[in-house]
Amino acid sequence: MLTVLEIIKRTTEFFAGKGIESPRLNAELLIGHALGRTRMQLYMEFERPLAEAELEKIRPLVRRRGQREPLQYIVGEVEFHGLKLKVDKRALIPRPETELLVAHVVALCAANPPTRLLDLGTGSGAIAIALATMLPTAAVTAVDVSAEALAIARENAATAGAAGRIEFLTSDWFAALSGQSFDVIVGNPPYLSASETAETAPEVRGFEPAMALTAPGDGLEHLARIIADAPRYLNDGGLLALETGIAQHARLRELLAAAGFTRTESRQDLTGRDRFVFGWR
Repeated sequence: MLTVLEIIKRTTEFFAGKGIESPRLNAELLIGHALGRTRMQLYMEFERPLAEAELEKIRPLVRRRGQREPLQYIVGEVEFHGLKLKVDKRALIPRPETELLVAHVVALCAANPPTRLLDLGTGSGAIAIALATMLPTAAVTAVDVSAEALAIARENAATAGAAGRIEFLTSDWFAALSGQSFDVIVGNPPYLSASETAETAPEVRGFEPAMALTAPGDGLEHLARIIADAPRYLNDGGLLALETGIAQHARLRELLAAAGFTRTESRQDLTGRDRFVFGWR
């Protein structure tokens, strides 16, 4: 009979052969999920033989990961700013860069907490839920053009106890928001060109929703639309905060200035590359 350690080693070798990054970590997380164990609990059971019923739980998950399905979709959840969010193919997987965007927004609002906040393209609801939790004075509106994404966002808001604080609307960016205004508008819109998406990891290009990743042309179309329209929905002194591509900032700063933003700023991601752009009305 195979022990826990032996199946971890075999799975690690299998994942490495498939080109999966951090194969040992992936193996431990996936096997732990299948067995209902944390990684620490797995370590305490390395020498325990696995029953056939346990192996039957592990095998299909390993096959899925070997086909490069994202680990987060297989285990069905991801951590984001201390929240556990449900994730599946209906929405983009929240990433550490987006956690940093949330942290920047919270810090920039510390001196003047917002009363109304808009999350554009909410996806799984990660940004809206995190900001609703961290900025308790704000009434949050979250929009997405995808009804499927909004369904999972609503589930996550309910699980996080934030459903009463967030209004979810089906909207193509600002289309359903006529006459409304906000102190903060935040978003992580699609910003990759088709060629850039084609060069992403198999987990990204093969499984995550293309409409949440790719923008027409050079990847700027959605960002340009948001920047052009945002001033009509921002209160005086309001903040627009966007996650962007890393080679777009010179053009984005020009678009912000043309739209009437009196102050703009770029900030870097965890790898030191320009990733976030901010504009004040």
